[in-house]
Amino acid sequence: MAKKSVASLQTGSKRLTKAIKMVKSEKSGAYTFTEAIMSPEMVNDWLNKK
Repeated sequence: MAKKSVASLQTGSKRLTKAIKMVKSEKSGAYTFTEAIMSPEMVNDWLNKK
């Protein structure tokens, strides 16, 4: 399950995006959030992988 929350960040000439994904734990069933900062082109690939 993925929760897409994207914020655009600009540092100098680079444009970066912060993506947050909600992941369900196999053992406990609880949800955790994973964050990553990357280029906007890579966000959908990152959210779709498990």
